[in-house]
Amino acid sequence: MEELAKEAGITVRTLRFYRERKLIPPPRREGRIAWYDEHHLARLRTIAALLERGHTLSGIADLATAFESGRDVGQLLGLAASEAPTWSEEEPVRLTPEQLADYFEGEVTAENLATALNLGYLATDGDEIIHISRRLLEVSAALVTQGVPLASVLAAGHRVREHTEALTRLFTDLIHAHLPDTEFEEAMARLRPLAKDVVEAELSMAMDRQVRAERESSQRS
Repeated sequence: MEELAKEAGITVRTLRFYRERKLIPPPRREGRIAWYDEHHLARLRTIAALLERGHTLSGIADLATAFESGRDVGQLLGLAASEAPTWSEEEPVRLTPEQLADYFEGEVTAENLATALNLGYLATDGDEIIHISRRLLEVSAALVTQGVPLASVLAAGHRVREHTEALTRLFTDLIHAHLPDTEFEEAMARLRPLAKDVVEAELSMAMDRQVRAERESSQRS
């Protein structure tokens, strides 16, 4: 218990209080020895992150119940859509806390976990963590491997989310302006690959312009 409390940055008294409130699961026992593991540490870090974001202990108790019952914590906190559309192209990934730590070695902090939860990138199902998109997971891990801090990756993800939602509204308005509302879902399905091509082409050209601008700036200096 003392070792777990030290790793989590809390007092043993606080840890005992969390146990009494059933905010963390009981340890595995061998005789009189109680063994805690990475699952307990991950839970404590999540609790700390939620407290920092203003959640009450009662709300966190609901979170603990969700952990045990397998409910989606993202839904419980209102951080994710209740159900992804059947035509979604994103593949969720199930991970243990240890596997998540392997993707982002040394970067899985309470603050980063809270940010990822807030973005809806992560949810939980029992002892497993669910990342909503394999593509986003692998891109994020690649950026961290190349030396970009995970906190910066998540901050960039938040800004990208804002821009992509604005782009989606643009294409949605285009459909509403020219097609009946009864055809909206079918029209969105048809428009999706076209919209992706437009955005990818514009992003590619914007990156080309940025590289040229940086090169010309270096040459002038």
